[in-house]
Amino acid sequence: MPGPGPAGLRLEVGQPAAGAATVTLARPHRRNAMTPGMWRGLAAIGERLPADVRVVVVQGDGPSFSSGIDLALFSPEGLAGEEPLPRGDDPGFEEWVADVQRGYTWLRDPAFVSIAAVRGHAIGAGFQLALACDLRILAEDAQFCMREPTLGLVPDLTGTKPLVDLAGLPRALEICLTGRMVPAAEARELRLAELVVPGAELDGAVSDLVAALLALDPATMRATNELLAQAPANSLTEQAAAERRIQAKLQRSRLRR
Repeated sequence: MPGPGPAGLRLEVGQPAAGAATVTLARPHRRNAMTPGMWRGLAAIGERLPADVRVVVVQGDGPSFSSGIDLALFSPEGLAGEEPLPRGDDPGFEEWVADVQRGYTWLRDPAFVSIAAVRGHAIGAGFQLALACDLRILAEDAQFCMREPTLGLVPDLTGTKPLVDLAGLPRALEICLTGRMVPAAEARELRLAELVVPGAELDGAVSDLVAALLALDPATMRATNELLAQAPANSLTEQAAAERRIQAKLQRSRLRR
């Protein structure tokens, strides 16, 4: 059942299956445009996520995943009920950015696998939210776009590293500096999506992936996630050592049962 969540968000523990949780961006009247309150709300969800949740699905309510930052925040009057965006010369500006980044970083916790289920637009902050997840399943109508540079900003919600790691530096530069739309088929070619399916099949494809992940032994799933997460930054020697260390830890935990 849906649980109470911060404004613009909905958390459902036990969906689409026991052991999973679904986080829904719930501002469909604004194409799930994001606000500081939503970023802080995402961080709060990560902090209170039950320990037995092994898969987290992130999705948008309605035809779009997220249209990015709510542009009303840039207007002189701001957005009613929302904290104003800070100025770059405000004391604590970088600390404010670090605080809202927490709404994204928790999705990389190796204690669970995070999946972005994307239909329609995933722009800017929405694109970066999809990139924060471990896996991405796209509907055929999905489109990614890194709009921040066209607004005089740099992408600062932890999206630049996964974008470069997955697509490579030249393509990441082109995507960011042109602000163009990247359709689902191209996103799959660039390794920005693991699967692209017809829109009517998106929910089913996500449910199938969740079921496959939950079928694995929980300790093995977490240990493997932890091991693979280290690989990009490790040399072969370092990763081989990590394999030995994590294998020993996993097998010792079984002997203690």
